[in-house]
Amino acid sequence: MKIKQLVGALALVGMMVPSMALATNGYFSHGYGMKAKGMGGAATATADDTFGGAVNPAKMVFVGDRLDVGVDVFMPERSVSRQDATGPFGASGAYSGSVDSDSNVFFIPEFGYNKMLNPNLSLGVTVYGNGGMNTDFNNSLMGPSFAPSCAGASSNMLFGCGKLGVDLMQLIVAPTVAVKLNPNHSIGISPLLGYQRFKVDGLQTFNDTLNMGGGPFTFTNSQGNVTNNGYDNSTGWGVRIGWMGKISDTVTLGAAYSSRMRMSAFDKYKGLFAEGGDFDIPENYNIGLAVKATPKTTLAFDIQQINYSAVNAIANGVANSVLAPQSSPLGSTTGSGFKWHDQTVYKLGVEHQYQPNLILRAGYNYGKMPIRDDIDSMTFNILAPAMVEQHLTLGATWTLQNKAELTFSYAHAFNKSLTGASVTSLLGVGGTETLAMSQNSLGVAYGMRF
Repeated sequence: MKIKQLVGALALVGMMVPSMALATNGYFSHGYGMKAKGMGGAATATADDTFGGAVNPAKMVFVGDRLDVGVDVFMPERSVSRQDATGPFGASGAYSGSVDSDSNVFFIPEFGYNKMLNPNLSLGVTVYGNGGMNTDFNNSLMGPSFAPSCAGASSNMLFGCGKLGVDLMQLIVAPTVAVKLNPNHSIGISPLLGYQRFKVDGLQTFNDTLNMGGGPFTFTNSQGNVTNNGYDNSTGWGVRIGWMGKISDTVTLGAAYSSRMRMSAFDKYKGLFAEGGDFDIPENYNIGLAVKATPKTTLAFDIQQINYSAVNAIANGVANSVLAPQSSPLGSTTGSGFKWHDQTVYKLGVEHQYQPNLILRAGYNYGKMPIRDDIDSMTFNILAPAMVEQHLTLGATWTLQNKAELTFSYAHAFNKSLTGASVTSLLGVGGTETLAMSQNSLGVAYGMRF
């Protein structure tokens, strides 16, 4: 009961975090647990903390009795701009401009617990932020907003008025059971209990009835459920299964599969997201290899696949609702999304026992951005410019006198930008858009065996 109460309290604290932004591999984190984050996220075939529910459930039976709790300070820098956008009123550059996101510091908690019920069976839980997107753009352009409800106010970057931004948080609680099939091989399963919180502001143009191009029309099939409705919540579930095998004294393999998490709809935004407000968490899977190169040095390598294309709200073309608002309005099955492509992520890490009480780590993480530079991809991604592709990471664990641990991690995602044609050219505005992002994060975690 004490464990259940502790997990419930930590989950509640996680849900109350004001915002969470994890747009590193798409909108997933580059790693889960501070040790993994210091190694580029490579952790499928290593077993030294309690974050198996987020990576590979099978590893938990090799972890022993353990508790981990930590927080990551995530600091993304996001900027967007539009060039050569004239607008239907003939004012040169009236809808051109650039702006940086004001929100750039986020605190991301993590928690894990594992208990050995017997030498071959463990029961644990992992609580983690799966992903998120957050932007906060506060500029105004010279041209007036297209939205009647804005009453002639200056336009933001998506032609509404006032602050333009999005806030998506995803929290997952993963109870985990793992069992050894024999001394060297294990399997595990984690039911995934998901919570999402979302809001968006500044999309009045996509909610209002417009009178452009020959008559009144709307971009959405549910007016009043597109923008500026405050936070809405969503819950759902999925499952992650995994295997880990010690092939020899120096080689360990791991593999895990996470199903698509079926989440309840965001009713306040059913006129924005495809399929009436659905925003499921994509299917993903990973394989990993860990090699003991020397008695003190371990190399780890993971490959992760994230299938964004199976979720219509993420994968549908940006231009769908602009080209055909009658047949593909926002909120419909074919309504505009973010046009994200599937992503394959490569994670490489090294860990070295520098001193008896000090372990050092470094890593590299690469995943081609899910956004492309075509007219069907750019404009809606102003809300969520998930641009970064390359990460360098560092980490260390210091063992205390009571055999507890302090783990530190640092990650830098190099600045990446993308320029492409704006979908607003279909509205007679024209121009190109540039999205850019870089990131830094610094985390600390406390771990103890008992």
